[in-house]
Amino acid sequence: MRFIDTHTHVYLSQFDEDRAEMVDRCLEAGVEKLLLPNIDVASIPAVLDMMKRWPEVCHGMMGLHPCDVDENWESALAEITAALDARKDFIAVGEIGIDLYWDKTHLEAQKAAFKHQCKLAKSHNLPIAIHVRDAWSELFDCLDEVNDDSLKGVFHCFTGDNSQASRALEYGGFMLGIGGVSTYKNSGLDKVLPNIPLDHLILETDSPYLSPTPHRGKRNESSYIPIIAQRLADIKGVSLGEVAAATTANAERLFKI
Repeated sequence: MRFIDTHTHVYLSQFDEDRAEMVDRCLEAGVEKLLLPNIDVASIPAVLDMMKRWPEVCHGMMGLHPCDVDENWESALAEITAALDARKDFIAVGEIGIDLYWDKTHLEAQKAAFKHQCKLAKSHNLPIAIHVRDAWSELFDCLDEVNDDSLKGVFHCFTGDNSQASRALEYGGFMLGIGGVSTYKNSGLDKVLPNIPLDHLILETDSPYLSPTPHRGKRNESSYIPIIAQRLADIKGVSLGEVAAATTANAERLFKI
């Protein structure tokens, strides 16, 4: 079986001691590709380094995370845009979105940065990787403004309810990224995922965060994708092989990899 981790931050310092060994564990587990969403200006070199070291495995995205949007977001986004323009091998604009969990101070800046990066994605004919936390209404308002037939992407780390899932998929070009939260007892995703066709789902870890059970509370890594796939198979009442085939094909189609 072949898997793709469509959202992983294995370029971060948590993997500095065993990054090569971690990539080996991924390949042994059948996780053939790691998609790396950038978060800020400082993370660009680390993303590029992994793309250089493992060109057949690691595929980078370029974007400004909403939690890194502040009063200097325009200058940061200018540097990120320059990095995106400098290469032709980025596979998405991300990680972008709106996050009001920690701080609502920069909501208007987050909305402006998100809409700007959506337009950037359309100009580069790339999908977007959306981060949303405590901001569904605000995010949907922004998407209503910028969505058209050329905009596509994924709602990364989807943990919403049936209504939010339906609204997200109504935009037409989007999938839902399913990760370790789906293995948590009270996540609620066991009530949502049965209603979502497999052709709208892709797998992710968001490592080093949100480790699936039984690794919850420890560092997450991309080799745990089969655990998430098995949970999705159990929820939907299908085989692991069916989940692997469908989600891998979905990722390959969305990100053109």
